Amino acid sequence: MSDPMRPRASLRTAVVWDVLEDALDRRVKAIGRDATGEESRTGLDVLDTGGGSGNFAVPVARLGHRVTVVDPSPNALFALERRAAEAGVADRVRGVQGDILGLFDVVERGGFDAVLCHGVLEYVDDPAEGVRLAVDALRPAGILSLLGAGLGGAVLARALAGHFKEAQTALADPAGRWGAGDPVPRRFTAEQLTALVEAAGVRVDAVHGVRVFADLVPGVLVDTEPGAMEALLQLEAAAAELPAFHAVATQLHVLGEARETSGA
Repeated sequence: MSDPMRPRASLRTAVVWDVLEDALDRRVKAIGRDATGEESRTGLDVLDTGGGSGNFAVPVARLGHRVTVVDPSPNALFALERRAAEAGVADRVRGVQGDILGLFDVVERGGFDAVLCHGVLEYVDDPAEGVRLAVDALRPAGILSLLGAGLGGAVLARALAGHFKEAQTALADPAGRWGAGDPVPRRFTAEQLTALVEAAGVRVDAVHGVRVFADLVPGVLVDTEPGAMEALLQLEAAAAELPAFHAVATQLHVLGEARETSGA
């Protein structure tokens, strides 16, 4: 459930976090006991590729899981270390420098119960290879959480800002870019992301639209109108699973499960 005390920044992550937290809980219950009925191990091994300063890694660690963050930025990893220490989870968070295309230079293949690949595919030359590598890091029946930039959200945002030619450029461009000044190298439709996931041997369990309304609503309204933030959080959650809204979401979240037998 949404916490009414969440800061406005949570509008960007609330839907993904709620879905991910539930998936991790279900995975814990699925593997928490061995064949004899005894508890086999405590917590999950989670990999966060491109996890930066720990926006997801630290909350995941606070749930009792062990998290490895792979990120190319030394500054982000330093911030991650500080953030984990402040949250009291430094013993459950490990940061290593690297990127998804060199993933197995720094982490174990097939060693994780869940892999987070958030905001990564936009920046790799070969998104299909990026997804395959993320999946190869999973144990059998492991969880894949994939978050990518949505094409429709960018087109809508440019149009509403009055940049109609840029909106049309993004709509026609194979990478979904609105021009040379676009800071995002690539955007996706829900169909493109699910195709990438399925081609890597992962069953798609759910697709969610993220930031369907949050980036379009004036900040002053959310910050000053009583109850507006909580109402917007609830609206985002209600719209997230509806396919009609996937086409206009700023980001798209795909949750999947790897095959029972590893494809690594």
